Amino acid sequence: MQTSIDAGTLYIVATPIGNLGDISQRALDVLTQVDLIACEDTRHTQKLLSAYSIKNKTMSMHDHNERQRQEHIAKLLTEGQSIALVSDAGTPLISDPGFHLVRHCRQQGLKVSPIPGACAAIAALSAAGLPTDRFSFEGFLPSKSGARQAALLNLANEERTMVFYDAPRRAIDTVADIVTVLGGDRYVVIARELTKTFETIYSDTAENLLTWLNEDPNQLKGEMVLIIEGFKVDPNAISPKIIDTLKLLLKEMKPKTACAITAEIYGVKKNALYDIALELKG
Repeated sequence: MQTSIDAGTLYIVATPIGNLGDISQRALDVLTQVDLIACEDTRHTQKLLSAYSIKNKTMSMHDHNERQRQEHIAKLLTEGQSIALVSDAGTPLISDPGFHLVRHCRQQGLKVSPIPGACAAIAALSAAGLPTDRFSFEGFLPSKSGARQAALLNLANEERTMVFYDAPRRAIDTVADIVTVLGGDRYVVIARELTKTFETIYSDTAENLLTWLNEDPNQLKGEMVLIIEGFKVDPNAISPKIIDTLKLLLKEMKPKTACAITAEIYGVKKNALYDIALELKG
C-alpha cells in the first residue's frame, strides 16, 4: 500500500549508507510524491533517484546555503507544498545539514515528519560488541591533533560507549591520539564501508588497532565509524570527595572512627580508607 503524502509537510528521509537495497518502501513513496527534494548534493541524490526511476525536482541545501534556503522552503511549505530533505547518505541531521531548517520550520508551526532508515552510527554500534544501553554520539573529532587530544581528554572519564565519525585519511592519527590520551589498552572498534562490498568491522585495543592500520593501508579507505569503549570505573577507587570528607573528620577524631564514619557515608570499605587516613595524619 502506497504511503500518502500530507500537504505542507517537511519529510526527513533516511537513505542508504551504501547498499541501495536498504531504502524503505515508505521512503521511496515519499521521494516519488513530494513536490520537491532538498539535497545535500543534487548529483549524489540523483544517482539514488535514477536507480529507482524516480523523476522529481531537486534543489541543493547544504552547510553553506542552509540559512538562505530555509526561508524559501518554509514559504513553499506554507503554500501547501510537500518537501523531502535528504543527505548524501543515511539519516539527515546526524552530522549532516538540516538542523537550522528543521528548527525554523517547527518554530513556524510547520509539520516535520521523519521517515526512518539507515544510520551509519547506529548500524556500527549494533555490530560493535560494546555496551549499547547507554552511549553518546560525538560526531567528528577535530582535524588537528592538539584540538583532537583536548576533545578526547574531556571524554576520558565518559562511562558510556562513544561513537564518532572519522575521515579515513586521518584514522591513524586519531587512533594514535586515543593511545596517547586514553591509553593503549582502551578497547576500540572501527566499522568501515558499512553495507558495501568491502565492509570491515575490526575491534581490538587501541594500541593493536594502530598497528593493524599501519600494516594495512587498505583499511584507510571509505567511510568510517569509530567506537570507543567507555571508561571503566574502579569500584575500589577512592574519590577526592571521599578523601576530603575523611580529612575533615580526622581533625576531630581518631583514624579508626573517622574511617568508619566515612565508610558508612559513602558505602566504601573501612580497610580501604585506613591506610589513607594514616598517611593524612602523617
